[in-house]
Amino acid sequence: MKNKINNNYKVGDLIYDANIYDGMNTNLADLQFYKQWLPKNKDARILELCCGTGRLTIPIAKDGYHITGVDYTSSMLEQARVKASEEKLKIEFIEADIRTLDLRDEYDLIFIPFNSIHHLYKNEDLFKAFNVVKNHLKKGGSFLLDCFNPNIQFIVEGEKEIKEIAEYTTNDGREILIKQIMRYENKTQINRIEWHYYINGKFDSIQNLDMRLFFPQELDSYLESNGFNITHKFGGFEKEAFNDNSEKQIFVCNNNRDDK
Repeated sequence: MKNKINNNYKVGDLIYDANIYDGMNTNLADLQFYKQWLPKNKDARILELCCGTGRLTIPIAKDGYHITGVDYTSSMLEQARVKASEEKLKIEFIEADIRTLDLRDEYDLIFIPFNSIHHLYKNEDLFKAFNVVKNHLKKGGSFLLDCFNPNIQFIVEGEKEIKEIAEYTTNDGREILIKQIMRYENKTQINRIEWHYYINGKFDSIQNLDMRLFFPQELDSYLESNGFNITHKFGGFEKEAFNDNSEKQIFVCNNNRDDK
């Protein structure tokens, strides 16, 4: 999600190029995880925040669920609508900021997948998004999200030299090579990542991918203090227990507000 509130934080335009994004993000391990938590009732209403190009939205809709996708980036949503149309699916895709979203509706399940909360750079941003979730979640509904578990050793190694992280061909025929280097800011907990893009064998540009890191006890506390009860916390999409070596933090929560 782009951030217009504070220009100190950046995500480059190429990172939001829908074809480049889709070409890099083909792994669907998280899809099977999220499907396990879908309500058994196909009439249930589902809301995906930061849906991107519909990587998860569309397969869930194909299973017969009523799902709405929200994202801040028009190019991503354009791609999502094209893919949904090709599948003959009627999915509502909404362009909006998840910090201020107000659909005046409630949902049985809300989820923020694919590390998207790392682009909520300040606590106030995160808390606004959590409040949006609470306002849209039915009583007894579930809220799921996943993000990285910060790895200090990985960050230190990533600051030493530039490393190749991806090489692939997009649907529109571009040969993409991405190299990465990063620099971590202790004060802000922002990992300042640079992706160096080479397109069709030539250097194209350096794109920023700033990501706020959330440490385990910190994020647990933020969820609980913002009105969520953590029913499960996993370290991976196979539902393995969260531990010191977990690469991911994956939460299954429900709302514990008395007024819902």
